[in-house]
Amino acid sequence: MTKLNSSFMIGDVEIPHRTVLAPMAGVTNSAFRTIAKEFGAGLVVMEMISEKGLLYNNEKTLHMLHIDENEHPMSIQLFGGDAEGLKRAADFIQTNTKADIVDINMGCPVNKVVKNEAGAKWLRDPDKIYHIVKEVTSVLDIPLTVKMRTGWADSSLAVENALATEAAGVSALAMHGRTREQMYTGTCDHDTLARVSKAITKIPFIGNGDVRSVQDAKFMIEEIGVDAVMIGRAAMNNPYLFTQINHFFETGQELPDLPFAKKLDIAEDHLKRLINLKGETIAVREFRGLAPHYLRGTAGAAKVRGAVSRAETLAEVEAIFAQVR
Repeated sequence: MTKLNSSFMIGDVEIPHRTVLAPMAGVTNSAFRTIAKEFGAGLVVMEMISEKGLLYNNEKTLHMLHIDENEHPMSIQLFGGDAEGLKRAADFIQTNTKADIVDINMGCPVNKVVKNEAGAKWLRDPDKIYHIVKEVTSVLDIPLTVKMRTGWADSSLAVENALATEAAGVSALAMHGRTREQMYTGTCDHDTLARVSKAITKIPFIGNGDVRSVQDAKFMIEEIGVDAVMIGRAAMNNPYLFTQINHFFETGQELPDLPFAKKLDIAEDHLKRLINLKGETIAVREFRGLAPHYLRGTAGAAKVRGAVSRAETLAEVEAIFAQVR
């Protein structure tokens, strides 16, 4: 088959499968990361962490750093606007957590991040990208990676930005095939990802964007030339996708999708893990926003979503799911 049936290295960290769970704010906490791991994600990435939150010992930020022993290898993603703050935050992670890898967010398109000179704002300046990566790598003994988009308004700097990270010493680069202006609209720009893939020669290049199926992953690896695929929103709907992709590239056979009842089992398990992490009240409220992803594409999903959106306890959610199994 292809190289997807083997492990790969990010620095000195071995990643057992070429499938990566993308960092997603409000989603990729330890509860969901452990689920993704159990379904075969080779690497899982924590939701983005504010470097200022770490440096000011913000209680909420510090609580987000919980890592389960079954997550490894895992990465913590940082966002911030200046080299000195990111250096200190990266060193804090290296010293005070069990993260295997540190990642810098250079792709988040939302205004509250960009207005603080962070996330996708850096995509306009390859020299700044090089400088910040060089500074952060200088304090790390564990690998540093970067996740970015193809560009700000267009992809004209995509290759230059990617080469800047490689030259500055990152151990891997992930790129989402959309610009900042696109946000999450339109389709993944495979042509730009292919250009970057050809330009990057010293480190693994991880492709992200519109990987929703086994065939999407196969296309990314075999046609675009990426070394691994990063999966975000599709994993929220179907974490079993990691199993399906890994199985296909090991055997050449496609596993059928899970039945709806099994997806509900995973959703309930997700909620229970959230409760263990955050307590029932907070967990159930957060789950209201997560449940629709598990229910998408099923008959009567709107009615069930409405009922879950009013639930206050685990028992209520279990009763709602029991009615539609």
